Amino acid sequence: MRPSVSVLQLDTQFPRVPGDVACRDTYNDEIEIIRIPGALVRNIVTSRPDDIDIQPFEDAVKNARGDVIVTSCGFLSFWQKHLQSCTTRPFISSSLVALDRLSAVYAPQELLILTFDAQSLNESHLGDHRRYAGAIRGLSPQMHLRHVISTGQSELKTDVASDEMVDLVRKSRVQSHKHILLECTNMSPYKQALKTEFELPVSDILTEIERIRPNTIARAFL
Repeated sequence: MRPSVSVLQLDTQFPRVPGDVACRDTYNDEIEIIRIPGALVRNIVTSRPDDIDIQPFEDAVKNARGDVIVTSCGFLSFWQKHLQSCTTRPFISSSLVALDRLSAVYAPQELLILTFDAQSLNESHLGDHRRYAGAIRGLSPQMHLRHVISTGQSELKTDVASDEMVDLVRKSRVQSHKHILLECTNMSPYKQALKTEFELPVSDILTEIERIRPNTIARAFL
């Protein structure tokens, strides 16, 4: 049976907890995880996405078997059109593709975009939506989730990460914010905590997968 989703996963070691795009428990059906050798966080999370060695991702897209193909890092959004051209199946490089839809509803000051590294995510990652660059906020280097991902720790304290995510939004949110967009796929496990605390709609890589292929994502993570 063809997998519902093929996930092109970076070459990482940190835990993939339920709600993460690369965790099998996030889905209702079987998925395919394709680890991209050499695709380290420090090589992909960059302000110069045109410097990324895209060949391994091209090969993975061409060999992927899933109904939908996604990546585990939104910093690949720069390559959305290029990688989509490598396959006839739907391809999602990043939740930032949601800006095609969200920009018709929300002005830049109404959207809060949360990323792993706000110093590296820039206009080049936003495609036709560069005016939303001012909406970007990121994890600080001291935050638990960023430390675990950056250093490849084997233990992820989800309660700590959740509390820190809520605190980040509390400090970043202004009255005009009406929607939260999680660029980082590793933030999705904390989406429900954000919804509960702030009563705002939240979009992420999982909502974009579900939009293309309904009933793919377990309800607890939508």
